[in-house]
Amino acid sequence: MSGVVLLAVGATACDFTPGGGDDGPITVGTTDTVTTLDPAGAYDAGSWALFGNVYQSLLTFTPGSASPVPDAARRCAFKGDDLRTYVCELRPGLTFADGSALTAKDVKFSFDRILRIKSPQGPESLLKTLSAVDTPSGGEVVFRLRAPDATFPFKIATGAGSIVESSRYPADRLRTDGAADGSGPYVLKDYKPGDTAELRPNEHYTGAAKQTGGAVTVRYFPDSGAMSRAWKKRSVDVVTRQMPPTDIAALSPTDSSVRVMESSAASTRFLVFNLRDGSPTRETAVRQAVAAVVDREPLARDVHLRTVEPLYSLIPQGLTGHSTSFYDAYPRPDANRAKALLEKAGVRTPVRFTLAYSQGAATDQEAALLGRQLDDTGLFEVTTRRVAWKEFQEGYARGDYDAYCLSWLADFPDPDTFTSPLVGEDGALHSGYTSARVEQLIRDTQRNYQRGRVADDFRAIQKVIAQDVPLVPLWQKKDYTLSTASISGTEYLSDGTGIWRLWQLGRI
Repeated sequence: MSGVVLLAVGATACDFTPGGGDDGPITVGTTDTVTTLDPAGAYDAGSWALFGNVYQSLLTFTPGSASPVPDAARRCAFKGDDLRTYVCELRPGLTFADGSALTAKDVKFSFDRILRIKSPQGPESLLKTLSAVDTPSGGEVVFRLRAPDATFPFKIATGAGSIVESSRYPADRLRTDGAADGSGPYVLKDYKPGDTAELRPNEHYTGAAKQTGGAVTVRYFPDSGAMSRAWKKRSVDVVTRQMPPTDIAALSPTDSSVRVMESSAASTRFLVFNLRDGSPTRETAVRQAVAAVVDREPLARDVHLRTVEPLYSLIPQGLTGHSTSFYDAYPRPDANRAKALLEKAGVRTPVRFTLAYSQGAATDQEAALLGRQLDDTGLFEVTTRRVAWKEFQEGYARGDYDAYCLSWLADFPDPDTFTSPLVGEDGALHSGYTSARVEQLIRDTQRNYQRGRVADDFRAIQKVIAQDVPLVPLWQKKDYTLSTASISGTEYLSDGTGIWRLWQLGRI
């Protein structure tokens, strides 16, 4: 697990007031989008960032931790050696924010409805090894798994493990009244979609977080430019995900008025292909030809101004099993090789396809450059299309796009978060990709509780992916969080564990 480096510090360590104090709520800006307030309907960074503050999971990650620790649970452990039965015992006296009791029934209800609703934008694909949830007695919850899965504790420590109040959420459909009832460190007092989330401390919270947070307002910006303008006016105290590359490149370590936190958390970007019938990218040779042409260096240098690093593998640097499988297979941009691949497969050129993309920093410039790189070979004709986030999610789930660019953040600090949901069967990308070999290797990695011993299997997965090319890795980046010098705790907003700890923010 990579650490966090403080680039510019405007104040030394000293006492601070959690939350807003006399100066009102701390205001945090982000370009991430909340898809829904219902945990059964979201599998994206923006939604899960909010979930981790409003809802509670059985397990969570403490700052910088590589393994989950109990939160709503008092203890959790696998029963037996086959990694197919996982048992959690709840903390006694748990309540939701409204004071009603949180029981094992609510935990079972929360997981059952995810599996029952099967929302295309939901986290069901992350729980595909889960067969059933039992509550045999009192505060005990027993998870029955279809196959050995050493990563299951990591998965229930994410937004997929959010516990909802069974009396307030429909069992067979998503909740749509714009409210959220959980037992996390915060209560959602007011929420305006695409605008603000008003969070206030939950006096009933009992769990892993020991520090009491203060009032926080999250502001959601439509794009990085709008957030940059708000930051420059100091109408927000903190900004995180995604400032424009020009702003990041211009940061000065001598500016004592700004605190800059740089995290090497795994934030990645992929060009994903649609392998369904009727798509021009269904043909393997087409995807291999694209992989043979894409030049990552100009993306990193000219579009993202060196705030990202070229990525040549499914699993980014810093995680067990990282390799350079795409560099090994396609060591340099080579239009002649791409042409030979297409001719050998009998593919007529130019291959015409649509490349869709949505939110993020410099996404317009990125898509335009990718399109030019492909078009300039004469082998492709690419139409780029920017799509609003919710429509984009629904579109790629339906298979509306021939190809699309998508950012992927680690759900938890384990390489499985880049294999099972991205290239596993019925994964979160809905690309239509299946591989018996990859599926077997994923199962092999999940059978080993000692995660350091599965590096060879992860490297083998990446070698297959570089040949099948269901996606092309583009880049990985460090997350940056900027704040005024009067704010502390920003290092906890992006530490690679997938938890956005707003309760750690304070005024110095």
